[in-house]
Amino acid sequence: MELALTDLFRARWSESIHEEWIRSVCEDRPDLSIEAINRTRQLMDANVRDAIVTGYESLIPGLTLPDQKDRHVLAAAIRCGANVIVTFNLKDFPASSLDAYDIEAQHPDEFILNLLDLKPSVVCAATERHRQRLRNPPMSPDQYFENLLKQGLSLTVSRLREACNL
Repeated sequence: MELALTDLFRARWSESIHEEWIRSVCEDRPDLSIEAINRTRQLMDANVRDAIVTGYESLIPGLTLPDQKDRHVLAAAIRCGANVIVTFNLKDFPASSLDAYDIEAQHPDEFILNLLDLKPSVVCAATERHRQRLRNPPMSPDQYFENLLKQGLSLTVSRLREACNL
């Protein structure tokens, strides 16, 4: 989310995408309260301009993806003119389904690497701001990088270690 505030890209999501990530976080992190999760949602919507995509629902029936439950993501991407869908779930967004819409699915690791190539100083500054905002618990740079590794961002961590003086 810190990267979304840099204006290197326009982050977009729908209410359905919110519902999906919230359900996933609740399953994976039962230690987090629904109040805290909903606060995150509200902060996302309040701080990322024009993030909410609407009016995509009529596109859903005409779309084909390996998992039909993911069509809402593609429909929202089409509706807002997105070039990239950033997802860990690449297998459900194959190029054969996205090419007709000039949309590409990218793993978050690849997406962040592309941002680092574009503007390394901006990404490094956003990374450090994010790390410094962590309070529960606070993290040293090494702990922060270890956390990113656990999230599947190994290439990002390698490049951040090279590019940033954290």
